[in-house]
Amino acid sequence: MTVIYEINTLVWLRELSARYGHPVALGDVPGEVWDEVARPGVDTVWLMGVWERSPAGLSTALRDDRLLASFRDALPDLTPADIAGSPYCVRNYVVDASLGGPEGLAAARGELAARGVRLMLDYVPNHVAPDHPWLTERPDCLVRGTPDDLARAPEAYLEAGGQVYARGRDPYFPPWPDVVQLNAFSQDLREAAVDTLTAIGDQADGVRCDMAMLLMNDVFAMTWGNLAGAAPAEDFWPHVIPRVRERHPGLLFVAEAYWDLEQALQQQGFDHAYDKRLYDRLVHEDAGSVRAHLGADLGYQRGLVRFLENHDEPRAAATLPGERERAAAVAVATLPGATLWHEGQFEGRRVRPPVFLSRRPQEPADESLRDFYGRLLTAVAPVREGDWRLLTCTGWPDNESHRNLLAWSWTAGQDRHLVVINYSDRPAQGRVPLPWTDLHGQSYRLTELLAGDTFERDGDELLDAGLFVALDAWHCHLLSVRRAEPVSA
Repeated sequence: MTVIYEINTLVWLRELSARYGHPVALGDVPGEVWDEVARPGVDTVWLMGVWERSPAGLSTALRDDRLLASFRDALPDLTPADIAGSPYCVRNYVVDASLGGPEGLAAARGELAARGVRLMLDYVPNHVAPDHPWLTERPDCLVRGTPDDLARAPEAYLEAGGQVYARGRDPYFPPWPDVVQLNAFSQDLREAAVDTLTAIGDQADGVRCDMAMLLMNDVFAMTWGNLAGAAPAEDFWPHVIPRVRERHPGLLFVAEAYWDLEQALQQQGFDHAYDKRLYDRLVHEDAGSVRAHLGADLGYQRGLVRFLENHDEPRAAATLPGERERAAAVAVATLPGATLWHEGQFEGRRVRPPVFLSRRPQEPADESLRDFYGRLLTAVAPVREGDWRLLTCTGWPDNESHRNLLAWSWTAGQDRHLVVINYSDRPAQGRVPLPWTDLHGQSYRLTELLAGDTFERDGDELLDAGLFVALDAWHCHLLSVRRAEPVSA
């Protein structure tokens, strides 16, 4: 199971430079830091924001009062030097020289590979910076307008190199002021996308595709209508991904996805797509809502990315205070599919810095939370193997608190694990019948992998009535289930 650790590369390197007292680029990161990054179970590191940022995009950002206000909200002592521009306003898919350039990235990839960890990088398929080379070298890759369009709607169009181009957008929000829209229906763009992704595959083991659903034929047609021309018979991703995999058959494709289009993107070639629906349920809804979500087809679930935060979402410590975050973390860590952790999440950071910034505020680490995540990652590393099954909890006529319990199992031969979570703010009791039919007539040892407690239960009871659980609010069991060895005389 894929476990991704996202790092804001620019902020991370700036903090490492302060930690070591000299500039640290990707090729200079000490081995002890890579050891810290390669946590138990983590098999993929996403270095977010390594490509050349756009000076033109930065200039636009510096004139945007709304953006500047958001920068000051996150970083009250903001200085001009802290504003680097957006990593999603890409001037060129070349590693920024300030981060160490291509050579530094190659060194970082080697350090990760030596620790059995893959490297994942970004790709932004929907738009480029206004000073990207394609505006002059491959203008047919872009959605173009007319001088009349520019005069009528200057917020939606821009002029560059004597041409009028549409600003990038999605169908539900105003245009983004700092980027130019690519044309998903253009054969020229599709060829350029294959070339770009192939080049990324030369430098990394995986690619996270920003807002991937915007390139789908029906979404793109809804957004751009006649401006984009006629829709090709083949969708964008089924055209692009197989051609990239001719060169890089093992390249991991991860889609940022919304609007319940995760399954469609999986079907179009992505290994994984964001599970934003689960995130919303964990943050805003209850156990019943989460359970309903987990009833989906298992093949589909294995292609999802479970997360509690990333650079686009608020920090988990701010949205899931106290024990609720820990309960949600156990859930995402033990479900089928990929898991995404975000640098700073384990320490309980509460401020999500805008991606334009190269610095974030200092925040004291929550040592208790850091200890919890350390134990969790170590405990779950061997758990998600084999077959996963959602389990049904039972209760009693005068006690329906079992409805607040979530439960599932993992089975890999004789390696058996059980997860039970009270996803509510009050105590819950219930029974969880276990799925293993060979439990009869044996005694079983249950070991709590987070707390270290061990207790024995009769196999007949576990299989028939079920394991009795009584959990305080937001508490959980993460159990290994093994046959108890008979005591020798």
